[in-house]
Amino acid sequence: METWFVKKDSIVRQIWGKADTVLFIFAGAAAEFALNKAVDWLYFTGRLPSDPLGRLFSTVTYSRKIIFSERETAFKAIDQITAIHAGVEKSRGAQIPDWAYRDVLFLLIDYSIRSFELLERKLSNAEKTEVYNIFQQVGTRMQLTGLPSDYEEYCIMRESHLQQNLICSECTTDLYRQYKKHLGLVRFKILKQVQLLLVPSSVKKLLPLGNITWIKTLLIIYKLFRLLRIEALFKNALLPIAYKEQIMQIGISDSTT
Repeated sequence: METWFVKKDSIVRQIWGKADTVLFIFAGAAAEFALNKAVDWLYFTGRLPSDPLGRLFSTVTYSRKIIFSERETAFKAIDQITAIHAGVEKSRGAQIPDWAYRDVLFLLIDYSIRSFELLERKLSNAEKTEVYNIFQQVGTRMQLTGLPSDYEEYCIMRESHLQQNLICSECTTDLYRQYKKHLGLVRFKILKQVQLLLVPSSVKKLLPLGNITWIKTLLIIYKLFRLLRIEALFKNALLPIAYKEQIMQIGISDSTT
């Protein structure tokens, strides 16, 4: 009998089963990765500055693989992530701080909720708790320490991490320079607009995102296109060519997963 890591009727599958929601999660992650005080660990391998979209998209891809897999397959994917990090730590001769691991887990939880609410509807407290519980299982499998015991404690710790672990550094400036280079000017401006709508106020204060949210109008138009089932035209114009096929595949129903 198949045992799924995330139940098929879970709100987590609804969130991560839509390409546009996943792209918004991607946008939020791009902002916080750039500000995180431990971002130098991602620079150590050279992958982040040379291919920032690929590095971030790999995080999203692993998350989806875990969410839409049977339990044992999901555990193998989580263990692979742990092994990759262990290899980086061995190469550098130091350990990635526990709070840095928690930060990544926390931002995936937060932007899962924020992205779905921005594009779809408000989530109930029970649904938010379900999102937290799934990612807590991931953290537990990774043997992370200091994880919150429940969603309420997570909210407190998340706010604390936002205040303590983010800084605008040379890495931040360089990463945004790379985002612009790899996305092109138009897509880069849209990325910053999405971030302006999506990220917490403490993140906005540290990034040069501006304060004019013209994307609200664009978002209304997109939602109209989605109702008319012609949103693919909109997506095709905006998606990075190198990842277009992968991203569009996200929108395919997971009913066969």
